[in-house]
Amino acid sequence: MRFGVLGPLTVWTEAGEVVTIPGLKVRTLLADLLAHDGRVVSTDRLVDDLWGDDAPANPAAALQVRVSQLRKALEDAEPGGKNLVVSRAPGYQLQVAPDAVDALRFARLTGEGRLAEALELWRGSPYADFSDMEFTRAPITKLEEQRLTAVEELAEVRLAAGEPVDVAELVTEHPLRERLRAVHMQALYRAGRQSEALAAYGELRERLADELGLDPSPELAELQARILRQDPELSGPGRRPATNLPATVSDLIGRAGAVGEVRDLLGTSRLVTLTGSGGVGKTRLSLAVAGRLTGAYPDGAWLVELAAYDRDTASLADAVLTALDIRDSAGPGDALDRLADALRGRRMLLVLDNCEHVIDQAAKLADTLLRAAPGLRILATSREPLSVAGEVLWSVPPLGLPDVEDLDAVANSDAVRLFMARATASARAFVLDAGNAAPVAQLCRRLDGLPLALELAATRVRSLGVHELLARLDDRFRVLSGWQRGVSDRQQTLMGMIDWSWTLLTDDERVVLRRLAVHADGCTLDAAEAVCGDGGLDVMELLARLVDRSLVTVAEGASGMRYRLLESVAEYCRRRLDEAEEGDRVRQAFAAYYTDLAERAGAHLRGGEQVRWMRALDADAGNLRAALDLAPAGLALRLVNALAWHWYLRGRLHEGLRSLDAALAKPDAAAPADLERARAWRAGFAMLLGESVDWQAALEIADPADRARAELFVQYGLTDMATATAVVARALAACRELGDTWGVAVALSRQSRDAFTLRELERLDQIGNESARLFRELGDRWGVLQANEWLGGLNEITGDYDEAARIFTEDAAIAEELGLWPDKVRRLCWLGWIAGYRRDYDRAVDTCLAALRLAEGQGYQEGTIFARMGLTIAARRSGRLELAEEHLNAMLAGVPRDPDADPLLFMPTVLMELGHVRQAQGAEEAARSLFEEALGVARKIGDPRTLAATFEALATVAGPEEAAGMLGAAAAARAAHATPASPGELDDIERATQRARRALGEDAFAAAYAEGEKRPLD
Repeated sequence: MRFGVLGPLTVWTEAGEVVTIPGLKVRTLLADLLAHDGRVVSTDRLVDDLWGDDAPANPAAALQVRVSQLRKALEDAEPGGKNLVVSRAPGYQLQVAPDAVDALRFARLTGEGRLAEALELWRGSPYADFSDMEFTRAPITKLEEQRLTAVEELAEVRLAAGEPVDVAELVTEHPLRERLRAVHMQALYRAGRQSEALAAYGELRERLADELGLDPSPELAELQARILRQDPELSGPGRRPATNLPATVSDLIGRAGAVGEVRDLLGTSRLVTLTGSGGVGKTRLSLAVAGRLTGAYPDGAWLVELAAYDRDTASLADAVLTALDIRDSAGPGDALDRLADALRGRRMLLVLDNCEHVIDQAAKLADTLLRAAPGLRILATSREPLSVAGEVLWSVPPLGLPDVEDLDAVANSDAVRLFMARATASARAFVLDAGNAAPVAQLCRRLDGLPLALELAATRVRSLGVHELLARLDDRFRVLSGWQRGVSDRQQTLMGMIDWSWTLLTDDERVVLRRLAVHADGCTLDAAEAVCGDGGLDVMELLARLVDRSLVTVAEGASGMRYRLLESVAEYCRRRLDEAEEGDRVRQAFAAYYTDLAERAGAHLRGGEQVRWMRALDADAGNLRAALDLAPAGLALRLVNALAWHWYLRGRLHEGLRSLDAALAKPDAAAPADLERARAWRAGFAMLLGESVDWQAALEIADPADRARAELFVQYGLTDMATATAVVARALAACRELGDTWGVAVALSRQSRDAFTLRELERLDQIGNESARLFRELGDRWGVLQANEWLGGLNEITGDYDEAARIFTEDAAIAEELGLWPDKVRRLCWLGWIAGYRRDYDRAVDTCLAALRLAEGQGYQEGTIFARMGLTIAARRSGRLELAEEHLNAMLAGVPRDPDADPLLFMPTVLMELGHVRQAQGAEEAARSLFEEALGVARKIGDPRTLAATFEALATVAGPEEAAGMLGAAAAARAAHATPASPGELDDIERATQRARRALGEDAFAAAYAEGEKRPLD
């Protein structure tokens, strides 16, 4: 589905049919969502925009009606259309691909220089039928400015090409725009209307003076002077060309933002250097920028290729003289002096391409020319800076990669767009579809989004197909070669490209570069010095030089600066490492360093520096895995024992199990204590993954402290509460005796969970607070989360919602900081439930939906159920029966309803809520059946709070006297167990109460209620 705002608001199907959006308010709602470019628009904002001061009595409900109508109109036009309008706290969001909205497509096309195509999208004034609305004012202003800028740029391009240009009408509409006026003046002059061109300048000068008190810009004044002296370069077709830039033969993909940024830099800086590794696209970007600026410089934009010049004999001034077609002549000084004199009065852009191998000479050339010619701008490309005064660096990144592998995300990533454009140029039948999206995404990631590598790979699709190409990528230097004619030898293959860089390095630089290749995914400076250094090498200085040469990339990570090789460079350097016969020694140093890192980190994962060391291990996850592969058994067992707790915290259970198995399978000897610890960790991970193991044998550990810690880990995988209780009690006693404060806190947090489940509230209060206190003293934020969850649950049970919300809000922030997403899900769920208890149903639905999305993204089944339960309760109580029913059915799908089956804890609540939905839909008997089924399951589980709720639900459909008795029994049970009903639950109770009271009368109701209070819930 496509949306148009560049003119009257219009919606089209994929087939191009216009979609009818009925009703002014519904159309206004759609326009408002579109005006926010995919951002969430709050409910308050939408209500104000739609109704202003005349808002209805229940504005949120009225808005929901309009949202439903919009969803229906979209769904009727295109299946799945209703999913485009989504609820997002604190309001709603229109979720469509950028190219589905003509305004966003216009921005992309203009960024890519496809100006004529972009301007064809316009059908009139933007938001023409909503131009008087407050919410469209800013978007209209922005779009009109973008349109005028595109018109001006297109006119300049056409002027540079010698084409006729007519902007007279626009000049009349926008008389003070100097750029537009300059185009108009040049067009008039080329048409032989010199006097009119000068008159246009005079008119602008008078307007500026009268209306703003300003003079025309120096650039416009210079244009007037050139017209007066009849500068031959302004004379139109047949004049000396203003550029030698090569014509583009293919679109520049994925660089729209980069072109704009570099162009803006050249507006304020006289020397801009594009840096980056070989093949990243520096030259293509520089040519695109220069092409956009050709008309902005009276003396044009000129490309000077330096790749062919030798560092020892280079005469770069000659290269510029040749490019500019400036004839050499005898005279004082050398070629550089003569060039400086020739450029002194010119206003032009020079593109100095491939400066890295003649860096010193290029720096001198740039410095000399910039000092001599104040109207000169230089755009250089180099793998390292020129280091000239006033230089501004702009690092050219690889193209954006898809972070997920669904078809839409893959298709919209820049790297894939480039790959597909080049692949389909040679293999016309090749299309991106669900069957090849994943391998295409993997291929682009394996090639680091490097444009040259992507283009080389794309040419092989016709002969190999994408799956085979991906399979053969390990032999990339043979596969990715010989891609096209007309480029230099060094760009014909990846090997040639990287060889070109290698030959420019010193011996010490080559040593460090090839040793860096042993790292799987970048490294810190400390790691580089430990693994790459020996023999007096100054690794820090050499790394800095390699970064300057764009062979090593550097970025600020969560744990500090990290140095990384692009995968293609790393593959090349690994070959060089083996050629130097250093491979075995460097790889063993690598394994030793990362084992030591893991052990240092492991000592801090249960204290105040937990966050920092978790992030450090996260950053080096790839290196740690590689170290395990390279380490002998003794080192490998030390490594996995150190990493096991981190794997658990991060939820990487399969990785933990695989790694432990791999370490235990290594043949070399290892210390007995390391073997025992590893076997215990292995048992715990296997149990968490549902495997049946002899966990008691795994706990036969000689060291008491190791055994207690092992018991605390194994208990997480025990599903039988009685067995887990015994194991935890034994571990708690041992930890208290050994003085293991952390172990005590963990054991108490587990006991707190059990007390919550059994509704032992006094015990929960005591041990939960002790656990939280100990974890806080240790600084273990993960531990605080574990203890706080059940303390928050205690406050929720007893009705202290303010305190519960405070705990869960703070804990959600901690979970996010630690990257513990399941814990974040659970806290959001709690907050959603609490909002529902308070009757804040909109917030409850939005919060639970956020939790549900996060849970589903994490594959966290327990969190998915928890979120859906809170969502359905809030949706049902706020009258959104369809939403409630949808998620209730999703929870029941595939769940056995056999009365003899072991009950799932969530089943009573799900059955009760579905019964309430059926009751609201008028299906009283269906509701009764569901309530009775819920009661049977609740009795098996034995939770008094849930049992009371099922009695209260049955009371809404039972006979009056029976209902009163059920309500009395439920109230007595709640009082006995200190589990009062929430405000939301009270609404259901009140409904049943009023029904029974009306039927029985006050006295009879009170008598039946009192009788019920005497009966146990059984």
